[in-house]
Amino acid sequence: MSGTAFPGWYVEFQAGVLRQLPRPDELGQEVGEKWTNGQGALKKALATALLPKGSEKFGLFKDLGITTVPDDYVHSTRLASFEKENRKKFYYWNDATTDKNFAKATTKLVPGRKLHVKVFKQIVSGTTTSEECLAFLKSQNAVLTGAQGASLVFEQKREDLPKGYWYLSFDEKEALWKDAVGYHRVPYVDRYSDGDWYFDLGYFEYVWRDHYCLLCFCD
Repeated sequence: MSGTAFPGWYVEFQAGVLRQLPRPDELGQEVGEKWTNGQGALKKALATALLPKGSEKFGLFKDLGITTVPDDYVHSTRLASFEKENRKKFYYWNDATTDKNFAKATTKLVPGRKLHVKVFKQIVSGTTTSEECLAFLKSQNAVLTGAQGASLVFEQKREDLPKGYWYLSFDEKEALWKDAVGYHRVPYVDRYSDGDWYFDLGYFEYVWRDHYCLLCFCD
């Protein structure tokens, strides 16, 4: 869990729980020895029980620093203007990534707003659900920016993104575009190992593996 910033309430609550437990010297010798040997397992169990669902799966992968929403940013036409300026830089562009499809973004950015952007990566093997991803982002007090946020990262921070990973910019399920089949689509920027860029859409209803990373925007 190295690199994960735990919520303050979690740190304080766990510390409070541990303070209420007896010290080994307050117990008999045999019980005290068993208690001492079991404290590590207890702390681990407490951490697993108290953290928001999914939090234990992610660790800090890359700190991208501050990104600033440009002075000429217009939220309602952001994706169209971004496509006009940058489409030729992408090997692949998903044509469904439009202002109309992603008009319901939870956070409508405004010029001059500064956001601290971090990239978190799954640190345990296996799969992760979209619900777990959202729970983790909310535990970090993240601002959900959807496709518009992904465009800012590409525009200002793309050279800082390691190759070979897909960088997801989540939003609430209801704010994501729903395709003709009924799937809600999650925007992401993909930097292939050969350096090619993709601006594509994943599936909220599918699971994610460890080559997918989370873009976390915070004020």
